[in-house]
Amino acid sequence: MEQTLTHGGDWAGYEAEYGGKPLDFSANISPLGLPEGVRKAVAESLADAASYPDPLCRSLRGAIAGAEQVDPDWCLCGCGAADLIYRVVLAKKPRRALVTAPAFAEYEAALDLVSCQTVHHLLSRENGFVLEENFLDGITPNTYMVFLCQPNNPTGRTISRPLLTAVLERCRETGVLLVVDECFCDFLDEPGAYTMKDRLGEYQNLLILKAFTKLYAMAGLRLGYCLCSDSALLDAMARAGQPWGVSGPAQAAGIAALRETAYVQTVRALISQERPRLAGELARLGFQVIPGEANYLLFFSPKPLLASLRRRGILLRDCGNYKGLCDGWYRAAVRGREDNMRLIAALEEAVKEESL
Repeated sequence: MEQTLTHGGDWAGYEAEYGGKPLDFSANISPLGLPEGVRKAVAESLADAASYPDPLCRSLRGAIAGAEQVDPDWCLCGCGAADLIYRVVLAKKPRRALVTAPAFAEYEAALDLVSCQTVHHLLSRENGFVLEENFLDGITPNTYMVFLCQPNNPTGRTISRPLLTAVLERCRETGVLLVVDECFCDFLDEPGAYTMKDRLGEYQNLLILKAFTKLYAMAGLRLGYCLCSDSALLDAMARAGQPWGVSGPAQAAGIAALRETAYVQTVRALISQERPRLAGELARLGFQVIPGEANYLLFFSPKPLLASLRRRGILLRDCGNYKGLCDGWYRAAVRGREDNMRLIAALEEAVKEESL
């Protein structure tokens, strides 16, 4: 029986139905594709495919530590950030946790696995889904764990540094672990103004999630990591999954990706240029567009769009299954100029089609 999929990026389902690959706006991946240096590193790593990968990811952790300017012992690698979400939940087994709504679905899915009570802090459509200070009221000694996404997925909105610092301090005062998902932080115009990695040494109750998935177009290789100064927590997370959680090719890809500084600058410049252009075109078509700051945009259409776009070879993320959202909300990745304009042309046709 076919499983219902929670996330976007189902190119395989489209290919099975139509016999070719779609133009995929449902997954927020770098439009530049896999860096050539990463492709070469993966190919070369296959010479060691008969050997087990390093279960401690020593070389990769060293490279990550150098890039992030943190202690290598503060780093744990996994099979994508999603793997680490499940590991931290399995390691801590919280009885109650606080998440925003909308937010990435895997936080609650992992919490459900340990029968945790998930409390939802609803973000308001009226204020553009921005997190406000009343979030602090939900953090109590009975909370155990808090998940926040910086910037939020699917809204693309950032949390102000002062508010995030206040959340972190409240979590420390109440003995709560704060998990900050920074998987899209590097797409921001000024990532350094939003990351919390400089607070790791001061706050052992802070765990940061990151991944190579989006920025380096490595979704198929499955590689993520977390940063935390609590060595006992990282040890427990390491025991919460299989010992060879990161393949040899993925480790080689991660090391190579961290050398691709020019690639990252090019991606960031492209997104910075195309995001406002795409937002303007979506607004011109009459959609309510949330002013996201990452490499995707959340917008509302009173008319259904998915089927029409799918027939035209384009996938869009239907956000109706996010808690806190309803049918009519969609998320579109920001891609290159030509792809973005193809999306706009298809949306224009879809709107006219629904008007007939």
